[in-house]
Amino acid sequence: MTRPTLREAHPVRAAAVLSGALAAGLWLLAFGLLSVTLRGYLWWTLVAGLTAWLAAYLLTRAGDRGVATGVAAAAGVAWAVAVLSVLIEWIRLGDWPV
Repeated sequence: MTRPTLREAHPVRAAAVLSGALAAGLWLLAFGLLSVTLRGYLWWTLVAGLTAWLAAYLLTRAGDRGVATGVAAAAGVAWAVAVLSVLIEWIRLGDWPV
């Protein structure tokens, strides 16, 4: 007797993850370039990341989970960069920059 073969209905492909990450990276970069100050960069990145996560959620529900994974990963990286920017500026100035 042979074992049943189970296949994922919507497999995650590397090309889809990469395209989602690149699209979200451009989205977040565009919003980050709107700011002049660190506080502005932090807020723009937060807003752009939240909208990117909303798009990732909707993409997950629609079945394109590869692109959603790339979008969510890019948003997470952008938020980490924003937090590290605040941390570095805090260490450099000795005062809370935001």
